[in-house]
Amino acid sequence: MAKVFDSISDKLQDFITAQQMFFVATAPLSPSGHVNLSPKGLDSFRVLSPNQVAYIDFTGSGNETSAHLQENGRITFMFCAFEGAPLILRLYGQGRTVLPDDSEWLVLSPLFPAIPGARQIIVADIDRVQTSCGAGVPLYEFQGQRDVMVNWAINKGETGLQDYWYEKNRASIDGLPTPLADFV
Repeated sequence: MAKVFDSISDKLQDFITAQQMFFVATAPLSPSGHVNLSPKGLDSFRVLSPNQVAYIDFTGSGNETSAHLQENGRITFMFCAFEGAPLILRLYGQGRTVLPDDSEWLVLSPLFPAIPGARQIIVADIDRVQTSCGAGVPLYEFQGQRDVMVNWAINKGETGLQDYWYEKNRASIDGLPTPLADFV
């Protein structure tokens, strides 16, 4: 049975910190738009307070999350226990994008490891915290983080990454603009 909370407790924060992967979901307002669901790793998630979280977002083939947040702000995070006792944790809220040229970047970026390919930080104000049993989630053993994206970003270099953002990350697959559209 699901349990609902107003904020992230210390116990749930410990659970979040122990996870090697999380999922982020967003959607455009248009009923014909595409819902986005992305897995994330690389020690990229932080609990800033009981009702605020952030993750550093790395260069990807698209930029759906940022486009959806700019349009409507809705965001959901999901954490699953793949080891130990079963648990699913969802965080619901309103998010926004922080770019490297924003003053807030200087405050937030030191909270994360310096990993090549970081393009933005997603910050979310959480208004609903929900747990469920997770008994149907299979057990998996963590073997390590992949280095493919990091090596790709290193090989691209800073100029190559900005060119890639300009070409691939200024709009969603549904044509919604992203904050990167004005940055690159």
